[in-house]
Amino acid sequence: MPAPRPSQPRSTSVSALAALLGVPAPASEALVTGVTLDSRAVLPGDLYAALPGARAHGADFAAAAVESGATAVVTDAEGAARIAAEGLETVVLVVEQPRSVLGGVAATVFGTQDLPVRMVGITGTNGKTTTAYLVHSALTALGRRPGLIGTVETRIGDQRVGSVRTTPEAPDLHALLAVMAERGLDTCVMEVSSHALAQHRVDGVVYDVALFTNLSQDHLDFHDDMDDYFAAKASLFTSERSRRGLVCTDDEWGRRLVERSGVPVTTIGTATDADWRIEVDPDDPAAFRLCAEGVDLHLRSSLPGDFNVTNTAMAAAALVLLGEDVGAVGEAVLTDPHVPGRMESVAAPQEVAAPRTVVDYAHTPDAIHAALRALRPTTSGRLVCVTGAGGDRDRDKRHAMGAAAAGVADVVVVTDDNPRSEDPAAIRAAILEGVEEQRASGRDVVVLEVGDRREAIREALRAVWSDGSAATVAVVGKGHETGQEVSGVVHHFDDREEVAEALRLLAAGEERA
Repeated sequence: MPAPRPSQPRSTSVSALAALLGVPAPASEALVTGVTLDSRAVLPGDLYAALPGARAHGADFAAAAVESGATAVVTDAEGAARIAAEGLETVVLVVEQPRSVLGGVAATVFGTQDLPVRMVGITGTNGKTTTAYLVHSALTALGRRPGLIGTVETRIGDQRVGSVRTTPEAPDLHALLAVMAERGLDTCVMEVSSHALAQHRVDGVVYDVALFTNLSQDHLDFHDDMDDYFAAKASLFTSERSRRGLVCTDDEWGRRLVERSGVPVTTIGTATDADWRIEVDPDDPAAFRLCAEGVDLHLRSSLPGDFNVTNTAMAAAALVLLGEDVGAVGEAVLTDPHVPGRMESVAAPQEVAAPRTVVDYAHTPDAIHAALRALRPTTSGRLVCVTGAGGDRDRDKRHAMGAAAAGVADVVVVTDDNPRSEDPAAIRAAILEGVEEQRASGRDVVVLEVGDRREAIREALRAVWSDGSAATVAVVGKGHETGQEVSGVVHHFDDREEVAEALRLLAAGEERA
């Protein structure tokens, strides 16, 4: 579904855009009212960005874009040559790296250079989505009109639009921000991925507060190494992209970020020298104090796990840094957010004492370990983890994912995630190596390999059905996702639906171990 556009589009001449880009002014005085890099999403009056790609060049689709009403094309020299070879008559603006100018161009066309909307950007490996929902729900409780852009969905007031990626491409992002301003929203809370930072998707946006949650191994199929991954995240904390930062210093990467940040930074964490100190109640791990100069809040995380205590604390601190009243924030942040696919419980039929079942998006070693560790204290029976790994992504983390699962769970069911173009059995084998490493070190863990994810979920529940409500089954990896990609085809698959159906069948006596 194309990103929403403002109902009252602005007009910018192609000559003005040429001046912005520093290229020769065209003879045409055509007007541009929108920007897109997807030829299928072109609307009359658009500037079509024909970008070079891994498999094709966007210029190959320029004719279709012009036919749909594009008034001009911005591309590189190769794209211009392809357009000329086709004999296509249209205005072509040629720049060396068209992707790198899209943010500024989109901000000009959509009029988002000086938004009346406060911007909150959240980056980090884990916790972005949960923290974003916590901030959004608290702002709603405070009577504000917030928007949300993230992995699960985009919210523009009451309108909800499914997300294709964590952070939209620059033209879509600026269109969304223009719509939020047009509809009177006062704050936008959004997740900012490392891909987005590296690929200029958030160019032209300056965040009032930028948050850094943590960093652990992920996306090394895209980034050269952890230092490159960190550098992408750190680029959010420069004057071009933010005004101030809120950085969790509970890991080494957060402490490094404080040293290299190009904007004023407020630190938060469990260390006594943090600007905002998190003091967890030893008798109740969900309860904590958040202390800073002139601030002493007694809060409680509505989601399990010490990482969600940190997420809640960061949400509260971010709201205060935005200028919200401290006392009001203390109440508002206690609002229980529904975070799709993040430690999300799936209810069993009421008439049975079924294992507690949780669906979570954990798909890195650290996230899996943290999720299972959060569930362990409230699990008196066996703890089961159903896990897999995505194909065509960071292969080096698969072994560690298996080790993380087997390091905490009593039963590990290794299954398929989104195999994509890879051999699912090879992915499972890499995860199983990590599981076996834990078993070799003395961990007493039961291991099952069930490639079919639906059957894996059912097998996990069968394995501990006799434990009743004492057991916990954690299905991790896909979280909110509603599809499973196998050999280039996306099949409908929702872990929450599959868990609910498996519980229903077992409760009805139609499935038994």
